[in-house]
Amino acid sequence: MQDFLEAINSGASGEDIAAIPIPESFRAAFVKRDETDMFEGLESWEKDPRKSVHVEDVATPELAPDEVYVAVMASSINFNTVWTSIFEPLPTFGFLDRLGKESVWGKRHDLDYHVIGSDGSGVVVQTGSAVRNWKVGDRVVMHCNHVDDQDPSAHNDSMQAANQRIWGFETNFGGLADLTVVKANQLMPKPTHLTWEESAVNALCASTSYRMLVSDNSASMKQGQSVLIWGATGGLGGYAVQLVLNGGGTPVGVVSSPEKAELLNQLGCEAVIDRKAEDFQFWSDPHTQDEGEWRRFGKRIRSMIGEDVDIVFEHPGRQTMGASVFAAKRGGTVVTCAATSGYMIEYDNRHLWMKLKRIVSSHFANYEEAWAMNKLIDQGAIQPILSAVYDLDQVGEAANQVHHNLHEGKLGVMCLANEGEGITDMEKRERIGVEKIEMFRNHASKLENA
Repeated sequence: MQDFLEAINSGASGEDIAAIPIPESFRAAFVKRDETDMFEGLESWEKDPRKSVHVEDVATPELAPDEVYVAVMASSINFNTVWTSIFEPLPTFGFLDRLGKESVWGKRHDLDYHVIGSDGSGVVVQTGSAVRNWKVGDRVVMHCNHVDDQDPSAHNDSMQAANQRIWGFETNFGGLADLTVVKANQLMPKPTHLTWEESAVNALCASTSYRMLVSDNSASMKQGQSVLIWGATGGLGGYAVQLVLNGGGTPVGVVSSPEKAELLNQLGCEAVIDRKAEDFQFWSDPHTQDEGEWRRFGKRIRSMIGEDVDIVFEHPGRQTMGASVFAAKRGGTVVTCAATSGYMIEYDNRHLWMKLKRIVSSHFANYEEAWAMNKLIDQGAIQPILSAVYDLDQVGEAANQVHHNLHEGKLGVMCLANEGEGITDMEKRERIGVEKIEMFRNHASKLENA
């Protein structure tokens, strides 16, 4: 892979890069099938990704006609990386087993190791025979919607496809590696003003936020609407705040520290709730929610913006869903994805049906939605929320940081590239504003040095 890196850094042509042979193996972060019971009997918070994630060489899979090899310059950590690494809510090898039964090409994924990672930026180094729109040498970012376009269910909204999967979570050969295999319809142009690591952290979370808020497939946010955003400096929330502000709306951000509240203010979010400082406890015990706390929460929102919110951007799940349903205005929308605090949710249905609210589910994004969000990033309308960078050998540590919510924004992972590389339009970067682009990183550095 070093031959590819040297060629890319020297500005080699696509023809020269194509002449470099694909290696028989490459460095990758993965979990092992025979270790899926290593955390048996432990509570979720006790499970340590540093013990389950391995970084070693793995065999290079054969390339299918509709796929490309990408030399991965940088990747990032997502919550699905954590789930895979702690084998919750179930080991992901079951996903690989099912994919392995679909076709000859699917069989490649059914292995005793699972290369993880659902984000990445890099350079196309070889294309399959059926690839039309991409060529060797293209600088790309990769979104994680892995879908078979031969299935008719994929052609209205590919997220509704019967066999839709998340690359690197429900498929093998993910982005936390020096080389990856992706379908051509996972590729998007790399933003020219960003580094490899700044480009690598966006696709999964940014596209998910776009579908949840902007797309007609979910909340279909209108100009000027108010949106309650849980975890507003996190991997999803940091993009959601920017989308609401871009839409002329009013974000109400919920965070867990004064430092995160300060970062929200820097983003332009004026209405901020520090849930720890204000001691919101939505559950009085593990089995009982406190409606009085819902009412105090709703009153707090109205004290800041003068009304209940139009939309609730919901992703924590069990801990917050009851409050989310209560906080949405009459006729409002709760849009939900994931469930990082637990997926067995509870809420008072009277507050939903009697006030004509609705709950809308959302899951990642289709190609058009991911492309639209990537375009906003390339235009500088949305900024990356990279807060820290790790080396590929440190994936376990980075995943552990996300597992215990010890981070802000997104954590990047350097694969082949070094930090700071990959910018091809410095004038554009300066015009957009380096301070805006590096806001999360600078804030994290400030706190580290305080």
